[in-house]
Amino acid sequence: MSNQHEEHEASHKPPIRKEMSRRQFLTYTLGGATAFMAAGVTLPMVRFAVDPILQKKGEGAFVKVVEVSKITNEPQEFTFELKQQDGWYLSTANLTAWIRKDESGKIYALSPICKHLGCTIGWNTNANFPDQYHCPCHGAHYTKEGKQLAVASKPLDEYKVMIKDDWVYLGEIIPNTIVK
Repeated sequence: MSNQHEEHEASHKPPIRKEMSRRQFLTYTLGGATAFMAAGVTLPMVRFAVDPILQKKGEGAFVKVVEVSKITNEPQEFTFELKQQDGWYLSTANLTAWIRKDESGKIYALSPICKHLGCTIGWNTNANFPDQYHCPCHGAHYTKEGKQLAVASKPLDEYKVMIKDDWVYLGEIIPNTIVK
């Protein structure tokens, strides 16, 4: 009977509080400090990697290039500046476009970069290929619309064109839509 009495008394005792040892305290403190420092190093790297994905894509920037009245049916070379932001570095790129009107008066702008190996093409620069774009590097040549005639595998790319207030604005480079 005394056994039951002792068990009954033992079950009503308050729980014994186990104290934390110095070793446990140091383990928890150092572990927490290490996790805090690791998060401080890792979070900026994660943000750097993910931030470009979260940026909203705009319509694209258009750059004012030339007055509409200066555009003819003959391709003309126009140079313009494009401001570029690369991280914290702001630079200015000098770009070129071949701009002309077609028979219906629509304005087109072609990229001067040859689709063969990336050399710069010129208009009417080779006597063997009159009224054509010609690449001096490897002999590629193109029609007024940018259609490839030899060497290159694709037509010249074109710029997006916007007409506003009697000015021609050029946007991003896109694959050629003139040539079918």
